[in-house]
Amino acid sequence: MNTGSHSQLAAFIWSVADLLRGDFKQSQYGRIILPFTLLRRLECVLAPTKADVLKAADDHQNKSEAVREKLLLRAADQPFFNASPLSLGSLSDTQTSDDLMSYVQSFSQSAREIFEHFEFESFVQQLSANNLLYKAVQQFAAIDLSPARVSNHGMGGIFEELIRKFAESSNETAGEHFTPRDIVHLTTSLVLTGQVEKLKPNSIVTVYDPTAGTGGFLSESDEYIQQVSEKVTVSLHGQELNPESYAICKGDMLVKGQAVEQIKLGNTLSGDQLAGERFDYMLSNPPFGVEWKKVQKQVTDEHKHRGYDGRFGPGLPRVSDGSLLFLMHLVAKMRTRQDGGSRIGIILNGSPLFTGGAGSGESEIRVYGFNG
Repeated sequence: MNTGSHSQLAAFIWSVADLLRGDFKQSQYGRIILPFTLLRRLECVLAPTKADVLKAADDHQNKSEAVREKLLLRAADQPFFNASPLSLGSLSDTQTSDDLMSYVQSFSQSAREIFEHFEFESFVQQLSANNLLYKAVQQFAAIDLSPARVSNHGMGGIFEELIRKFAESSNETAGEHFTPRDIVHLTTSLVLTGQVEKLKPNSIVTVYDPTAGTGGFLSESDEYIQQVSEKVTVSLHGQELNPESYAICKGDMLVKGQAVEQIKLGNTLSGDQLAGERFDYMLSNPPFGVEWKKVQKQVTDEHKHRGYDGRFGPGLPRVSDGSLLFLMHLVAKMRTRQDGGSRIGIILNGSPLFTGGAGSGESEIRVYGFNG
């Protein structure tokens, strides 16, 4: 499928909103359409090996959960599986919600977790209460999202178009979900331009975003590298605070066939879940002018007790704006020059450049940044 076809299919999928109009707020459309789209794609990807997985599930039902999961993953020949005989097209019209949730609960943990963070069950119950669930299920069951029709790259484009529509329809939270694509592209291009040696064939590079959102920077960096290089393996890493954005990010990567193990949920400043890791390229759009009072104790303790062995050695900015904390966090994850060095692309407003007089936390951070 070409780009135009992807846009048409995304628009067709989004037309499910016509069914939701009147019973749901416009800002809720994406919270229903995105997980259903993900569910349908995963179902289509797993279809060729479904019989093998069901047989393996029956053969190994008495084994421990960990062993059984490994065996089912092998049978599925994918990084996820579903051990239910159900499908969207076979759900009952009389107990649709029970069947659907049983089906979703039969996914492997990495996929099942995404639906949990979408709060999928809550929306399923709301759809059921409004007598819309079976109609929605039937609409998605009729959409062909098989790899034979839609490649991983094409599915990524469709999912990202749906994310964009979601951001537009939920203005009150759009900033939490979505960095405008042109800004993402510009920042990524500036960071990755001129990296011929590092991006030579058969190399492995790591990309990290500590404020991953819906995964825009991770997706764009992988796409950019694949366009300018050949046979480069891109390992994507990220952490995101908002559970819904985290779910969208992991869902986007899963539909494109990318590994999701290094995408973490939680507050990057108070609980770095990729501690000790170093990365080749780092991209971030941290929140502007947002106070860090909630994590003040953890950040201050790390500054006092770990100093330059931690992330916040140079100093701490005023509590009303935590953007410089994210900058220090990224600097702490840079590789040494002997190890190839790192590049950082971070979007900041003007405040970090001039806030704070000589000797202030902001000033000390700037001095450290310029002098290394």
